[in-house]
Amino acid sequence: MAFKRLTDVELAGKRVFIRADLNVPQDDRGAITDDTRIRASLPGIRQAIDAGGLVMVTSHLGRPAEGQWSEADSLAPVAARLSELLDSRVPLIRDWVEGGKWWDSLSAGQVVLLENCRFNIGEKKNSDELGQKMARLCNVYVNDAFGTAHRAEATTHAIAKYAAVACAGPLLASELDALGKALAHPAKPLVAIVAGAKVSTKVSVLTHLVTKVDTLIVGGGIANTFILAAGGRIGVSLAEPGLVGEAQGILDAFPGKVPIPIDAVVAKELSANATPTLKAIADIDPDDMILDIGPQTLLALEALIAKAGTIVWNGPVGVFEIDAFGEGTRRLARAIASSPAFSIAGGGDTLAAITKYGVSDRIGYISTGGGAFLEFLEGKPLPAVEILKQRAEG
Repeated sequence: MAFKRLTDVELAGKRVFIRADLNVPQDDRGAITDDTRIRASLPGIRQAIDAGGLVMVTSHLGRPAEGQWSEADSLAPVAARLSELLDSRVPLIRDWVEGGKWWDSLSAGQVVLLENCRFNIGEKKNSDELGQKMARLCNVYVNDAFGTAHRAEATTHAIAKYAAVACAGPLLASELDALGKALAHPAKPLVAIVAGAKVSTKVSVLTHLVTKVDTLIVGGGIANTFILAAGGRIGVSLAEPGLVGEAQGILDAFPGKVPIPIDAVVAKELSANATPTLKAIADIDPDDMILDIGPQTLLALEALIAKAGTIVWNGPVGVFEIDAFGEGTRRLARAIASSPAFSIAGGGDTLAAITKYGVSDRIGYISTGGGAFLEFLEGKPLPAVEILKQRAEG
């Protein structure tokens, strides 16, 4: 993609503003429970440090009310963890937009963390005025937050319009490179797995992907809606009858591209104590609930995955959190991991499944983005990326 990268920019002695994605989960006491996103941001930060930049990093955290600082949404725990990972104290700057020339005290190779960017009025509305103020803080703006690339906000878009130099950090660039490899110029056959509770949240992904892929595997509540469209039985399983028409339209327009499950693991209730029963789709009772795909369906899907050249994966195919209903997702994860194809996976539940089944080191690329990953799959332009491309062209 045509955008400037951090490696293209001279950083020595420059004030470098990095927009990272440090929106980490925390427990009730505010302790960080998973620092994956912080660790993912380290290469870009270290690159700027090693190049002699004066480094300032910011991120959003949670959904605070703009203009109102709150301890619950403060980046203080992130600053503490970042200090540990960098083995150097990372001060937290609270009033960093209007707080005077605090940056004058920065020295080459130093890192400061700028308090939650959503505390600033105008951040969510992508205020040009706020973007201009932020741009004056730095010589180089770096977007390294793929997880927020689908949002046009002041720290992802407006600042990039006005900063002297605007570029992509290594995390953002690697995400876009991997997605481009998977979708723009994929090795064939291209197999996409899209699963989840609702067709409505992913209908645009499905309608876009089905035109590009050789096989579109659906799972979860999405698969149940397609089973209905194909005339199958789902009992009281999660589905969206109102979208059966859309599913039917996809099946009619692209015959053979969307394999329909032929068997399933069902139960009378969704609970860890439920008794799993294997049934053919034709034998599902009115009070059955589909909670996983069955072994005959799995054999067919594993064969498709084994022959793939590229695999895109978003969503588990069953209620994998309960082991009795996780076999489909486990086998699919291992099939993807064993395939010689280039694979890319994204989405919170997908990453949780990858971790649970211990295949992270055998997936070609694991995306840190949720919403951004989905919007890329839909073929939508990502505002934070588009502005970097415009700056490179200008």
